[in-house]
Amino acid sequence: MASVARSCTRIASSTAAASRTFTIRTTAPSTARRVCARQTFQNSSRRGYASGPNGASSRTPYIIGALALAGAGGAYFYLNNGSLLQAKEGSSGETRGIFTPTKDDYQKVYNLIASRLEEKDDYDDGSYGPVIVRLAWHCSGTYDKETGTGGSNGATMRFAPEGDHGANAGLKAARDFLEPVKQQFPWITYSDLWTLAGVCAIQEMQGPVIPWRPGRTDRDVSMCTPDGRLPDGAKEQTHLRAIFGRMGFDDREIVALSGAHALGRCHTDRSGFDGPWTFSPTVVSNDYFRLLMSEKWNFRKWDGPKQYQDLASKSLMMLPTDMALIKDKEFKKHVERYAADDQAFFNEFRDVLVKLLELGVPFQSKPEDRMSLKPTTE
Repeated sequence: MASVARSCTRIASSTAAASRTFTIRTTAPSTARRVCARQTFQNSSRRGYASGPNGASSRTPYIIGALALAGAGGAYFYLNNGSLLQAKEGSSGETRGIFTPTKDDYQKVYNLIASRLEEKDDYDDGSYGPVIVRLAWHCSGTYDKETGTGGSNGATMRFAPEGDHGANAGLKAARDFLEPVKQQFPWITYSDLWTLAGVCAIQEMQGPVIPWRPGRTDRDVSMCTPDGRLPDGAKEQTHLRAIFGRMGFDDREIVALSGAHALGRCHTDRSGFDGPWTFSPTVVSNDYFRLLMSEKWNFRKWDGPKQYQDLASKSLMMLPTDMALIKDKEFKKHVERYAADDQAFFNEFRDVLVKLLELGVPFQSKPEDRMSLKPTTE
């Protein structure tokens, strides 16, 4: 069934491919694709659950600490300019010198992630994409602008204190999915890998092209963030403004980021909630906003936590935080705008996701150094 779903989305997206630019897709998901996704989803018998100095001599690079990455290609040491020293290569153990990853190197990492997304179609609704996006989101969404702590720089979810936070339940699946990529490209940090993977997942699921840049370093367990920094789906607008405001987001950006709920589903064994938000949970679209506005939503009668259910099919759900977006008039005006204009959503979602993935990262590069990696679906 997963292969059928992918075929549907590919057929419908093929006509849109010609009008895409390198920086952003100019045509969002079509009505035909939505219908195909809805039919595939509703007819599927498989209902899985879906749910980071001192000065240096001009001749000798300054090596940060003693951080080495051992892999098949030898050991890599991070340098203060973002390059890496490849210490050993092959059986003779000769020094290879400085290795500075290029855009082509990051495209190779991207391509391997995309290939694995294509091959490993036995997760949830047929794709690891949504849970990969959630990993990138959660490793970045711990940022606190007042203390400068948290954010994607560090990949501290690798360690139990943070990896075991309730909001991160189920993300081990995403981390494990990316481990073979890390083994093949040992020079990339987990922090860069997780965020790059999020970009890849969005683009491969027919979302906008997301400009991205490397420069994150991995940190140890002492840098884990405290629990409670990520949104709680059981709460409403005051909570949303507190959580996202701590990161530096305004109302418009909060609503744009919420559009990621077009993807994936909730799990009773993780968040306690149950079900998908849309009929096409592996396709980036503005359907989340359209459904919020067009469907009638009632409380679901069940033994689980408070959540909403669509009246028509009784197969979709919304959380209290989702419904808060149409209860609050300042949030709602953005929901209405995105529901009516998918390109406006794509443009603003792209920009706010770039901001999210870069929170708290001490880049040595400039914003204009961001790269746009090519989707394999083009």
